[in-house]
Amino acid sequence: MRSPKSTWLLLTGKEWRELLASRAWWIFLLLFGPLVGVSFISAVRTYAEASGLNGTSQGVGEAFSPLVGIWAPTFSACELAAAFLLPFVVIRLVAGDRQSGALKLEIQHRTSAFTQIAAKFAVCLAAWLIASLAPAAAVVLWSSYGGSMYAPELAAVISGHLLNAGLIIALSAAAAALTEHPATAAILTLSITVGSWILEFIAAVQGGIWERAASFTPTAMVAQFQHGLVRLDVVLIALALILTGMALAAVWLRLGVAVRRRVFESIGLGASAAVVIILCAFATPSWDASENRMNSFPAADERALRGIRPPLRIEVHLAPEDPRRVDLERRAFSKLRRLPLNLTVQYVSSTSIGLFEQTGAHYGEIWYDLGGRTAMSRATTLEGVLAAIYSLAGITAPESDESAFRGHPLAAPPTGAALMFYGVWPALVAAAGMLVQRRQS
Repeated sequence: MRSPKSTWLLLTGKEWRELLASRAWWIFLLLFGPLVGVSFISAVRTYAEASGLNGTSQGVGEAFSPLVGIWAPTFSACELAAAFLLPFVVIRLVAGDRQSGALKLEIQHRTSAFTQIAAKFAVCLAAWLIASLAPAAAVVLWSSYGGSMYAPELAAVISGHLLNAGLIIALSAAAAALTEHPATAAILTLSITVGSWILEFIAAVQGGIWERAASFTPTAMVAQFQHGLVRLDVVLIALALILTGMALAAVWLRLGVAVRRRVFESIGLGASAAVVIILCAFATPSWDASENRMNSFPAADERALRGIRPPLRIEVHLAPEDPRRVDLERRAFSKLRRLPLNLTVQYVSSTSIGLFEQTGAHYGEIWYDLGGRTAMSRATTLEGVLAAIYSLAGITAPESDESAFRGHPLAAPPTGAALMFYGVWPALVAAAGMLVQRRQS
């Protein structure tokens, strides 16, 4: 009788051979390099021109953070590949067993469905890590140009895309297990992806609970990691969704179990996942991995704000689509929420665009209530928000003990990048593909 370890090795070996025999995998790998190359070359050229290349005037500041100028646009190719290419690889791996009859043989050997899905998940994640050699090549090229690298922010970006890939793999596996045909699974996966984008659009228009829910979509999650912000609630919810997707796929891979029972088990799984996700949403710790602390207040201001004990309530009379509200949320309130304050932010508006509200006497007002003391301001800048809070708290605004982040300008063209991503990468993938096919034939 085989041990669980030997069964696991046999399953992963079988799934790995299935992956190598899949055309979807080789097409995915072939396209991944040029996709990363387009993003990287464009980012480096823009960065170089802003740094003074070809006689342009050199600037300073946040734009010259490699996190914003290089890593975010370069790794955005990983998000596109995960959303539109990776599902076909996963669906081919999961649905192929059902179509070939291999799934029935595995069931006869009494291999648990979750073990089968775990093996497929591990192989797909390994496939993603292999494909990630393309952005790794971009990191090496940037270093060869003399570009600055800050390890924590780069690790945050990589971790965010790894979590996103895990989500896509789990979602695609569940879709492939639920449906009879790979094409149907692909449509279902794409529908869920587009649905998350629609949720973000609704959140931008309606705000409120929709805005809170949209912060946990894959796109929003990746955006936070690409800005160096690691939130515990987002990480826990992503892991919970990955496990839920794998468990759902395992439920529907048990072909010998009655459909009625699998439906009830799926409903119970969904209810349990909802409870876990709601509990995870209350996890408040977060970490700012960016070199320029773009997600945090200056250290002196953080120390002063942490000393405020009374509850702080902010009422904002701005519509969801008003640019001033977006600026307030991103530059001030998102940073306030990361501090251990008893904070409540409430937005008040009669319409979503605020176009016909601006003639009202109170539109644009921001009311601050700190322990019963109130003040009104119309300033939507970070400095205006801090000034209002300090005034109510009766404390003097601290002097910044940090030097301004001036960035890392680099006027270097993307030398060798086109050759690497448009020539070397496709050639290596094609050579590897032909070698594998020759060995299997």
